[in-house]
Amino acid sequence: MKKIVVKFLKILGISISILLLGMFLFPIIFPGKIEKEIKSFANENLKGELNFKEANLSFFNHFPSLTLSLEEFSLKGSEPFKRDTLVSANEIAFGINLKDLIFDGKVTIDEIYLSDAFMNVKVNEKGEANYNVYVSENKKVSKDTSSTAIRLDKISIKNSHLVYDDKSTKILISAKGFNYHGKGDLDKAVFDLKTEAKIDDFNFTFGEDQYLKNKKVNADLITKINTNSLSFIFEENNLKVNKLPIEFIGKLDFLKNGYDLDFNVKSQNSKLNDFFTALPPAYVTWLEKTKVKGSTDLLLTLKGKYIASTNEKPDLAFNMKIREGEINHKETPLPASNIFLNFDTKLPSLDTEKLKVNIDSIFFNVGKDYVKAILKSEGLSRPKIDARIKTAIDLAKLDKAIGIQNMDLKGQLNLDVNSKGVYDSKSKIVPITKGKVLFKNGYIKTDYYPNPIRNINVLADVSDNTGSLKDLKVTIKPASFNFEGKPVYVTANLENLENVKYDIVAKGELDLAKIYKVFSQKGLDLQGYIKADVALKGTQADAVAGNYNKLNNSGTLLLRNIKTSSEYLPKPFVIKEGEFVFNQDKMNFNNFSAVYGQSDFKMDGYMQNVIDFVLSEKGVLKGNFSINANYINVDEFMSNSAKNQAENNPTTAATGVVIIPPNLDLQFNCLAQKVDFDELKMQNLKGNVRINNGKLQLKKSGFDIIGSNVNMDVIYGSESPEKAFFEFEVLAKDFDVKRAYNEVKMFREMASAAESAEGIVSLEYKVGGKLNNAMQPIYPSLKGGGTLSVKNVKMKGFKMFGAVSKKTGKDAIKNPDLSKVDIKTTVKNNIITIERFKFKVAGFRPRIEGTTSFDGKLNIKMRLGLPPLGIIGIPLTVTGTQENPKVKLGRKGEDIEETEYDDTNPEIVKP
Repeated sequence: MKKIVVKFLKILGISISILLLGMFLFPIIFPGKIEKEIKSFANENLKGELNFKEANLSFFNHFPSLTLSLEEFSLKGSEPFKRDTLVSANEIAFGINLKDLIFDGKVTIDEIYLSDAFMNVKVNEKGEANYNVYVSENKKVSKDTSSTAIRLDKISIKNSHLVYDDKSTKILISAKGFNYHGKGDLDKAVFDLKTEAKIDDFNFTFGEDQYLKNKKVNADLITKINTNSLSFIFEENNLKVNKLPIEFIGKLDFLKNGYDLDFNVKSQNSKLNDFFTALPPAYVTWLEKTKVKGSTDLLLTLKGKYIASTNEKPDLAFNMKIREGEINHKETPLPASNIFLNFDTKLPSLDTEKLKVNIDSIFFNVGKDYVKAILKSEGLSRPKIDARIKTAIDLAKLDKAIGIQNMDLKGQLNLDVNSKGVYDSKSKIVPITKGKVLFKNGYIKTDYYPNPIRNINVLADVSDNTGSLKDLKVTIKPASFNFEGKPVYVTANLENLENVKYDIVAKGELDLAKIYKVFSQKGLDLQGYIKADVALKGTQADAVAGNYNKLNNSGTLLLRNIKTSSEYLPKPFVIKEGEFVFNQDKMNFNNFSAVYGQSDFKMDGYMQNVIDFVLSEKGVLKGNFSINANYINVDEFMSNSAKNQAENNPTTAATGVVIIPPNLDLQFNCLAQKVDFDELKMQNLKGNVRINNGKLQLKKSGFDIIGSNVNMDVIYGSESPEKAFFEFEVLAKDFDVKRAYNEVKMFREMASAAESAEGIVSLEYKVGGKLNNAMQPIYPSLKGGGTLSVKNVKMKGFKMFGAVSKKTGKDAIKNPDLSKVDIKTTVKNNIITIERFKFKVAGFRPRIEGTTSFDGKLNIKMRLGLPPLGIIGIPLTVTGTQENPKVKLGRKGEDIEETEYDDTNPEIVKP
């Protein structure tokens, strides 16, 4: 027996040695063939750029399979993502079928292994994806002569990161620690894929909202795949998101330009506690200290076609039920019990205007206290509402029962609200409503600020019996609270929001920065100090009609360091200090000081029609002010209207014109020591500004620039966030042309030939046109004209005069000195027309007229009068460009093609 065992072990050892030797030698014998076949197959079948550092054939990387491993592997995506990586991995390995290799000499890939990979799937707004890198058989141009084939039986992915970013559906999925093991007869046209998947960190975002964050997922799936039609049928799929069990069935068909979806995700009769484990991490922390009982049913469906190019979208629906729920935080004696919820929402065609939300009922107790409600709505911009809310709850008991995070609440809250009907602000329709709010002895304390808001008392009534703004009544008698030892008291009575009848009394002091800290730990989005002692009483109609004797508006409002923002301005406007005194329909400004970016303002004056402006969308704010400023930076007032465009295209700068609000009628007497606007450096600005009907008018203004005094009248208005119109009339006497070229951008662009000129000129000009979103003139839109008066100017470096000098052989004309010449021009359709003018230089008497364009083209007619009297002259024509003028004898020139501006589209010009 001993000899038999020894002999058996020898044979076994020799066999194993031969086998191991074969495993070592086999990759050495076949490496070239296999690597060559794999590369040939990739070139024939992949249209994405493929790269790898090193190829390695071995039995031992994924024992016992023979695998070709590509290290530091990367594959680029398909159009329009050819520059973006689709897959990168520390290693991708292809399992080779030994039987086909040895007996048929054919390389058949039947396994794929991926480790430490980044899989980056992208779909743009048009539905174009980056994963279309495989060339299907009917698209191959050349005949496939490769002996390589794919008949997959196994896919294995370890410790990888998957990102699915679909801009067309606004779905973003990120799965880190992604481990996947799939098996099936993948070489067949239709096969079942059995999958085991595990994800350590799963995140799901839809639109702007993140629904799942840092979740663990375990899945056992059976998916029927049809490779002929690229269809996936999810037959049996059991998942766990943390502890919540989920069943997932449905189908996904890939269409030519989109998807056909039919998903059904449900969790029936699950524990309510398990549902909370699937929520974001903050709830999981809360759950560790909380006992949750009850059952829940969840159902999510997504059905229909998603085709971005035709705007066809599927129907989304979600339903949730909770029965016999109970939440007991830190074993409080009075838990939230008898929790009952029926929640159902539908979003047909993913259209928010068709959104239906139905909370058929929600109810729970805290001891004998209760909350019950029914909430239904249909639509979004013009929602149809049916709401019934009734509570009698001690907030301190509720706080203890459910463990509200980062906040302590106290006080008795009683609500009784019934509201039914349509809300449509444009049509002045509101739901028929009757409601009462009582909040007694309230207390709010958060972790973000050491002191609470105390003694909160609110008694409010809302009623509307007909469903119109005219019948709406809101009464707050009283509302009060105490913060930092300072009481705030408000009473208000508002009736008929079509013609508001108001009676408001407000007293108290409030530090906005501190009270904001009570509710937020983030940056101070709200700052400032307010001290109010005002009483406002009257009607909107009397304020509009000027019946000031019927108004009773009085009191003072002190402001310090108030930061306000507006949709029209990209930066916040900060009121450093100011006293507002109410007197009937006027609000007087006393010692008003403000800053905007680098700009500073001091104002005195008044605003009128304030009540109508605040209460009505059509109300026009009137006012008259005196403004003094040390410095104003006009560029900081540029609109940020192109921000969304810049987010979608980071290479595009976020710019926009200065927006003038349409509902202002304000007059300003302005004095500013220094003003900067698009490289213009102005000093000692004086002028009268009128803002009215969305236009700004600057009249009788004067300022100093480049050592000269300039008088200017301006009209400016914004037509859209991307386009504006302007007219200006300017009178500038005796300014230095060299300084103007160096310091004034618009002069440099309109008179580019003056780069080397020196001397004194005057300008009287009137021009109007359009501005683009960078506040630059759209040249084809400009119309106007005026006179440039030349006084002792050296035309040094003008290439046109140099070319004429060379052509005629007269050196004196190369750099002429001009004195007392008036040059009249007009501007239209991108053409500057120069009227005939004469001058003397070194005995010659040149005469010039013609046209030039803003892009530098020339068509100048010139007569060079010869000494002594210029009776005999040489006719010349100058064409070409300012940079490369062409001079020839004769009178025949080359007309410059006009460019007509198309006002309906500033990007389009008509030749």
